[in-house]
Amino acid sequence: MLSTTSSRSSLWRFSLVAKSFLTESGLPFSSVLSEERIAQAFAEEGCEVPEQDPDEEMIYTPAVTLWAFLSQMLFADEQRSCLAAVARVAVLWAALGKEICASNSGAYCRARAKLSEAAIHRLACNVADECERQAPEDWLWCGRHVYIGDGTTLSLPDTRENQARYPQPQSQKPGLGFPLVRLVVLFSLATGLLRDAALGPYSGKETGEPALLRELFSRFQPGDVFLADRCYAGWFLIVLLQELGVDVVSRLHQLRDADFQRGQQLGQGDHVTEWPRPPRPEWMDEETYARMPSHLRIREVQVQVSERGFRVRSFVIVTTILDADKYPRDELAKLYRWRWLVELNLRALKSTLHLDVLRCKTPDMVHKELRAALLGYNLIRRNMFQAALEAERSPRDLSFTVAMQTIAAAWLVAAIVEELVPLLIQLRQVHLASHRVGNRPNRIEPRAIKRRPKPHDLLTIPRDEARAKLLAAPGS
Repeated sequence: MLSTTSSRSSLWRFSLVAKSFLTESGLPFSSVLSEERIAQAFAEEGCEVPEQDPDEEMIYTPAVTLWAFLSQMLFADEQRSCLAAVARVAVLWAALGKEICASNSGAYCRARAKLSEAAIHRLACNVADECERQAPEDWLWCGRHVYIGDGTTLSLPDTRENQARYPQPQSQKPGLGFPLVRLVVLFSLATGLLRDAALGPYSGKETGEPALLRELFSRFQPGDVFLADRCYAGWFLIVLLQELGVDVVSRLHQLRDADFQRGQQLGQGDHVTEWPRPPRPEWMDEETYARMPSHLRIREVQVQVSERGFRVRSFVIVTTILDADKYPRDELAKLYRWRWLVELNLRALKSTLHLDVLRCKTPDMVHKELRAALLGYNLIRRNMFQAALEAERSPRDLSFTVAMQTIAAAWLVAAIVEELVPLLIQLRQVHLASHRVGNRPNRIEPRAIKRRPKPHDLLTIPRDEARAKLLAAPGS
């Protein structure tokens, strides 16, 4: 006969979170999300966890609050609301034989506001780091860890606090736009996990993607490879990454031209050239600029695109990897083509996890919501990582959507009935292995949709003014 877990283990300890993400002690990677690691992260970031059980009246312990917060990231629409999270807590509470708790969201929202953003961020990075360390050699590119960088934007609720911190684009009229956050992400090519992310306003001084990427420099290790589009092919960004021992593979910036008649020839359409140092940018201090080399040795590789339907017929890759024998041009071309995986990872974040429009109404809570979503993303990817190892496949062969749906479906059951967790882990393995992503090389699809949205008129004046006009209309 199955029995529910005790109130202490379920409602007071962080094992509640680990079990719901289908982590069982003793299995591979269980240490990535162990109860001890979660508790340590919160304690070291100033969110202490009491040592004894709470009173019966205390419902939203740090463990329960984090559990409910993460559950919001697995669902969409109405099931993503705070009231829906409170309903899941009420079901958990009742299933454990406790007195049914109140269904209003006030206490939960106050408890959620007390969670440490730094602790949640730290946990997300720990999950990514641990999985990256254990990635098999054949998942790496030429034995090296590759991280793909890219940027995107997220929309926020139109509140005064959000507008002050993350103003809407100037192209939008006051009262008709939404605050906008710029997000720069760093994904692992081998595992698909999010190494880290930096966020800032959409516009303003030092708010571009290269500036935000510099905030993530500490996440690189010597020997890593940074893979990105031409937005990140700036002279100073490449040199600063080189100082960290990181190689860069990018597309040639649109303001530069490649002249393959000059420089050290490595083959047809493959040479090493020198870029002279540009003038000092405003964001760089004179001391840093003075230590920059006078010239940057860079390799340029021309790639021909033979597949029909692609937007370009040829392009140039630039890289600090100069050894053509160890890293031939075909390997570099294949690596740059994998840059497209960052778009799929962003789609998983923005479409599957519904992060394209955040819900919180203050910047502090927006940050926590985003960090919780990124932690949830990495924990889903950790499940895919383990399933891929057991199935002897690449994580890229498995479906992120199926992994998320499996965890969401088992969310309450895993938290309530501890004996079922091993069976749910087996189910996850079978489910993920049987729903592999199709191999569709050179897939071409139009950037258009067939189903039209409802034909509502666009709001062209602030909503208060539109409402007043309706009330003043004859017959209203």
